[in-house]
Amino acid sequence: MTSISSSARFDLTDDSVVVVVGSGAGGGTLAHELVEKGIKVVLLEAGPHLRNEDYVNDEWEAFNQMAWLDPRTTSGQWRISRDFPNLPAWICQVVGGTTTHWSGATPRFKAHEFKARSTYGRVDGANLLDWPITLEELEPYYDRAEIKMGSTHRHGRAPLPANNNYKVLANGGERVGYRQYATGPYATNAEPYDGRPASIQDGFNFQGDKNKSKWSIMVSEIPKSLKTGNLDLRPDCHAVQITHTPAGKVDGVLYIDHDGNLQEQKARVVAVAGNSIETPRLLQLSASPLFPDGLANSSGQLGRNYMRHTTGSVYAQFDQPVHMYRGETMAGLISDESRHDAERGFVGGYYLQTISLGPAFLASFSDPGAWGPDFTALLDGYANTAGLWITGEDMPQLENRVTLNTTVQDRFGLPVANVHFSDHANDLAMRGHAYRQGELLYEAAGALSSHRTPPYPSTHNLGTSRMSERPEDGVVNKFGQAHDVSNLFISDGSQFTTGAAANPTLTIVALAIRQAEYIAQQMAAAEI
Repeated sequence: MTSISSSARFDLTDDSVVVVVGSGAGGGTLAHELVEKGIKVVLLEAGPHLRNEDYVNDEWEAFNQMAWLDPRTTSGQWRISRDFPNLPAWICQVVGGTTTHWSGATPRFKAHEFKARSTYGRVDGANLLDWPITLEELEPYYDRAEIKMGSTHRHGRAPLPANNNYKVLANGGERVGYRQYATGPYATNAEPYDGRPASIQDGFNFQGDKNKSKWSIMVSEIPKSLKTGNLDLRPDCHAVQITHTPAGKVDGVLYIDHDGNLQEQKARVVAVAGNSIETPRLLQLSASPLFPDGLANSSGQLGRNYMRHTTGSVYAQFDQPVHMYRGETMAGLISDESRHDAERGFVGGYYLQTISLGPAFLASFSDPGAWGPDFTALLDGYANTAGLWITGEDMPQLENRVTLNTTVQDRFGLPVANVHFSDHANDLAMRGHAYRQGELLYEAAGALSSHRTPPYPSTHNLGTSRMSERPEDGVVNKFGQAHDVSNLFISDGSQFTTGAAANPTLTIVALAIRQAEYIAQQMAAAEI
């Protein structure tokens, strides 16, 4: 592993720098790509700089150690607003962002998923739109992202070994007729790669991977970036407003530093990568007389079209031990259902992926609020349990949105984000189909019983600053550049036009690599 060098220090008045807000998959990748091109970057991260040795192998303690714990509020018809009204999101407030927590799954989007409006046609209640880019345009960047991350099953990378949880999934899948199943692709090393060791199959890497075998921005991109001397990494620095000139160009970021002092970093370019909840919140907090509805929001689409993937889990008990917790948390997937086939009763598709939760998390999320013999039987049978989760394309909807809740404040006295969400009928149909397929799969593998788990509090947050060809349809163009503000960029999953079925991290990284090329070209041409 590249040794960690000390951070560069650029002056607060240095208006030649690119300021990146958020150090996760998008922001961390963008920062790394820019500094390697000789561009000075100030990287603001609201959380601390935890290292692998700091991680705690205890689910709830680790959650409190890494997650964004500032209050949020929820509304809408989703069950989350009842079970988890303060939205305890596994969005990590640490250097490396949610890549410190993610499972490592790296499937690509499929060609039709970039053309959802054209492919699916009109879907009542859905605000579908085609992406302004195609799979063909993104493929070279997918290649670069997979090589950067070390995705298994790609570019000659060895696959992860099959654990018992995957063997049950694949066995049941084979018996019900599935053929597209494998132990990856995952960005967790099966053999040493890029200075990171092979996985020791140590279980719940949702808590952070102490072994460094799973790719993350903190493990990989941060040390490499610091070595260039072009990165000024500022942990514990919470961005609160983006400022702009009278002409409407952004010129700096106000943030609260680790000592609680308000600072302003001047900037030539600002890129926001705070996840699809905090990114629109920051742009809304940056409203001004020139941008009364939020920075870069002439379309009225900022904060709207919030997506979180159609999810849920099926856990099944067998008459023999499975020990699902041994090996990687997510150790394989079935992709047969990740196709568009409206004859199933819905548009879009989904994946079935292995998942294992520890007893504490399983007790918390298997059926929130439940108690009694059925609930305790689920926990008593833990050793004999196998688990999968569903990740599928949900529909963007105008009223599924992130807004400011001015009646609730964070620790800095700022309005918190309210996340409003209701499932679309297509989401419900897809989830029902996936539940049934999961149950059939486990039944075919010999399960004694199965249990449906509702969606988790926060999964893949997407879409609140979406890409669009026309400025009136979205917030940014095909490079993540704001339609309204040429030197403002969105660099995370907020820019997704639609959600597709695939886990989003690989696509976020690929888009960030592409965006860095564009920003460097635009800076060199003095266009921004």
